[in-house]
Amino acid sequence: MTAHHPPWPHVLLDTSAHRATPFRQFVLKLHSRCNLDCTYCYLYRGQDAGWRDRPPRVPEDTMRHAAARIAEHVRAHALDGIRVELHGGEPLLTGPGPALVYTRAVREAVPNGCRVTATLQTNGTRLTAPALDVLAEAGIRVGLSLDGGRAAHNARRVDRAGRPAWPAARAAARALAARPACYAGILCTIDLDADPLDVYRSLLELDPPAVDFLLPHANWGHPPPGVFPQRPGRHRPHPAPYGDWLATVFDAWWDERRLRTRVRLFQEIAALLLGAPSRAEAVGLSPMAAVVVETDGAIEQVDSLKSAYAGAAETGLDVFRNSFDEALRHPGVAARQLGERALAAECRGCPVGRVCGGGNYVHRYAPGTGFCHPSVYCADLERLVRHIARRLARTARDTAPDN
Repeated sequence: MTAHHPPWPHVLLDTSAHRATPFRQFVLKLHSRCNLDCTYCYLYRGQDAGWRDRPPRVPEDTMRHAAARIAEHVRAHALDGIRVELHGGEPLLTGPGPALVYTRAVREAVPNGCRVTATLQTNGTRLTAPALDVLAEAGIRVGLSLDGGRAAHNARRVDRAGRPAWPAARAAARALAARPACYAGILCTIDLDADPLDVYRSLLELDPPAVDFLLPHANWGHPPPGVFPQRPGRHRPHPAPYGDWLATVFDAWWDERRLRTRVRLFQEIAALLLGAPSRAEAVGLSPMAAVVVETDGAIEQVDSLKSAYAGAAETGLDVFRNSFDEALRHPGVAARQLGERALAAECRGCPVGRVCGGGNYVHRYAPGTGFCHPSVYCADLERLVRHIARRLARTARDTAPDN
């Protein structure tokens, strides 16, 4: 497939003076297929069907080449630690074996002194007790993808015969709760039709160490559920249904003192408001440092780009012929490392722009022009950032010592 990339950043962005930030997160695809057929899946029901042309399972030769390229990158930039994210599709389709082999290949290839943190992200339907045992023994943590902690929340997560994924996923959550050292947390895509407090509290019942609420991948050409199509821009006043949903959850998290359960989006925004740098691509202006290796060895940008248009994640590079340093020079990668210089004019002039950071890069996409726009969730992000700022200010005022 040859992608027809939009003018920004692929033509209009000047990357000649860009000082690249090395990759520290390597998303390694174990399988390009999934046993579920979630109704909202951007990967298998979205704009890009490139997965059909890839090997269902990554060959061991590709694993070895990818591991060697990762080690090359680690040595070139003297990295003392990297993250390996084992993904799919569903990475446990053929059991934990491929995850063990890939992780071992990377750990054996990188130089001494480089710490490799490995996490596997699964829908939970294939996470048996024996599989969890061997993953734990190999030092691989496991994250779950769920839409809430009850069957009703996960009604859209079904297999290809329409059977619910929830019973197996619930069993996986219980098994992980009994092995907290292995439990990386839960990723939860927001559904406006689900009550935010019910979703949040039901997830807490699964005892995750962390919860990450994700905005559905959408853009100006394909707006998210509950948002009407309109031209790209910073529209005010404007409804903010996702911002309202998240603000409701934030208040419960903050007021109930459940801070021991990390909610990454809330922690990132609070840290940014207090002057700390961001560590996630959803908000803030810190450089993106993640790259993907597909099952055929292709080096690609993050999967979420595939929700924009066919081939959006492509770089034209692979681990057999190319280094990861070459990927750092790709205009799409550079655009996500430029911080404020890559934002639309409306974002640079926005009072919460440095905290919001323009939102997730893929949510800025508009057909025909590209990614130099405010997020399609602009109003929602501003609503949430301002809400958290008010709550932080009120807490500081209430806890300040009397003068």
